Amino acid sequence: MSLRALFGVVLALFVAGFTAAVTMPVAAAAAPVRTGLPGGVPVPPAGTDQLVTVLVPTEASTSGELRTWQRGAGGDWTPVLGPVRIKVGSQGIGEAREGLNRTPRGTFSLAQAFGRQANPGTKLPYRTVGTNDWWVSDARSAAYNTYRACAPGSCPFDEAAGENLGRAGTAYDYAAVIGYNTAPVRPGAGSAFFVHVDVGSPTAGCVAVPRAQVVELLRWLDPNRHPQITIGLG
Repeated sequence: MSLRALFGVVLALFVAGFTAAVTMPVAAAAAPVRTGLPGGVPVPPAGTDQLVTVLVPTEASTSGELRTWQRGAGGDWTPVLGPVRIKVGSQGIGEAREGLNRTPRGTFSLAQAFGRQANPGTKLPYRTVGTNDWWVSDARSAAYNTYRACAPGSCPFDEAAGENLGRAGTAYDYAAVIGYNTAPVRPGAGSAFFVHVDVGSPTAGCVAVPRAQVVELLRWLDPNRHPQITIGLG
C-alpha cells in the first residue's frame, strides 16, 4: 500500500471516530429530588415521618402559616393539615434568648404535650396541668427550661421567673412542647416554647394556633413517627 493510500485510511478512521464522539448522546442531568416540602425546608432524617412547618415572610414577621406533612413509603412528603394562619413572637423569629419575645428559628422535636384540659386524644405523652405545674425560666436554676411540679410559694427556683402553667389562661388549654434548648440546656438561651392555643395576639415566643387546629394537630402527632417542627422563612 502506498503512503498516499495509507494516509487516506488513517484520515478516514480519524474522521469516523470524531463524528461518533460528537454525535454520541449525552446522559441527561439527574432530575432534582422532589420531596413535596416547601422550598428551603430541610428534609428530616430517616425515622422522622411527620413534620410541622411554620413559615413567616421575614424574620420580623409576627404571623405566618402552619402546615403538617407526612412522609410516604416512597419518600415523598404529603400535606395533611393546613395552611393555617398562626402567630409567632412579637419580635419575630431568629436567635432566641431569655428576655426576648422571639420564636427560635430551626428544626426541633415535638415529643410531649400538656394542657389545662383533658387529653384531647393525642398519642404524645400528655400531662393535664394545674396551679402546681410550672415551666422553669429561672436561668440560675438547675431546672431551667424543664417542667417541675411544686405548690406556689414552695418551689426551689425563682417563681417570678417561671411560668405557672395552670394560671396561664386559655392559651395553655392545649399545647405541644417545642424541643428547643433541651439537649443540652444552655442557661439564658431561652425557655418555655410551645405550640399553643391562639388568644389573639403575637406571643412571647411560642407558636399560637387556632384552638380547633391545635386539637387536630395533637391528635395527628404520633411519637412513633418522631415528629419535628421547622420554623423558618417562606
